Amino acid sequence: MKNHRLNYFILLFVVFGGFLIFGFSENIKGPALPSMQSEFSLNESQLGVLLALNSLGYLLACSFTSILSTKIGIKWTGILAFFSMVLAGIFMYLSKGYSSLIASYFLLYVGNGILEIGLGIMAARIFIKNTGTMMNVAHFFYGLSSIGAPILGASMMGWHFLGGELGWRGMYLIILMLSLVPIIPSLFGRFPEEHQSEGESTSFRGLFRDPVAWLIVAVLSFGVVSEMAIGSWLVYYLQHAYEWSLKRASEMLSLFFLLFTLSRLFVGPITDRIGYTLSIMLFAAFSGVCSLVAVFTGEIGAILFAIAGIGIAPIYPTVMALLAKRYAKGVGTAITFTVTILGIAGVIGNLLIGVIIDFVDTVFGKGLGNEIMGLQAGYVFIAGLAILCSICCVPLYKILRTRSGGVV
Repeated sequence: MKNHRLNYFILLFVVFGGFLIFGFSENIKGPALPSMQSEFSLNESQLGVLLALNSLGYLLACSFTSILSTKIGIKWTGILAFFSMVLAGIFMYLSKGYSSLIASYFLLYVGNGILEIGLGIMAARIFIKNTGTMMNVAHFFYGLSSIGAPILGASMMGWHFLGGELGWRGMYLIILMLSLVPIIPSLFGRFPEEHQSEGESTSFRGLFRDPVAWLIVAVLSFGVVSEMAIGSWLVYYLQHAYEWSLKRASEMLSLFFLLFTLSRLFVGPITDRIGYTLSIMLFAAFSGVCSLVAVFTGEIGAILFAIAGIGIAPIYPTVMALLAKRYAKGVGTAITFTVTILGIAGVIGNLLIGVIIDFVDTVFGKGLGNEIMGLQAGYVFIAGLAILCSICCVPLYKILRTRSGGVV
């Protein structure tokens, strides 16, 4: 019993620590993007391509992680993910141009993809009770590191080291070296096998023919692409639309992640009580409306960009809880199927945002003398994704309620 409890705490450390590092690696890019753009003379479309190719690396990892975890075990899958992120930090530090930057970012997102699927499988196997609550608490650690990531990243870039500034290269190197920390407890932990309890048996063929699976994919894709786009574009938006300083814009992004994190910490019991699908429907709609109002009210409504984090935060962990309950017999397959298609949506979404900004600026903004129209259009698109996430919950909720034993 004592060894069992110790092992449980080791696994909690790996899962929670993994999400903590995942949050850092994902959300330090906001402050870094303007510096990368300046150093390599990139336009908005090139930034969109960079982020889209990152999502492609993430997508590639998602497509094979479930098989990898079956072949080498979930323990070594996690260790591989952490080590690849360390390598990405080294290559990013050494990058000399746009092509090498893309390559190193690609490797980082391959590692992130393996890590996310791996952590999802671990959490689904460990948290078999109060799943919605525990999934949200696990993802709380992602938000926790995300709170400080923009400010920490911006601050570290200005640190002086060996006669010069650390810059975005050194900042990424130091942050990603933290990925070494969870490897040690991973070596000593005993990870659970897939539990064969209640729930529907799962196969890729069955998921392809299941309308519920596709609705879950749509819900997750619209919600998470909106969430990740905020982390990628909010600092850029505030700097260019309102001429905010990097420090002030990064503080607003940190406030977004503060509310994002607190939401995940406290709404888990709500999702377990009122149901997963209804929770996602309400929270996604709230986020989308906040972002839309923020865009159309201008600088005075900028605080609503941060408040939107309350609604967007529970979507991913609550969908994971839904998958864990509905597809308990083969949760790794269900997560892989769902998150792989999410990766495709991420590629398209990130690319579209950059293209929309450039297109609207070129066709409409310059002719009307509105220099921020493109940015506004891009952010309206981000808000619209959250609204679509909420809308997709309506048929999902109806189908699950009509199916006997369906998890709502």
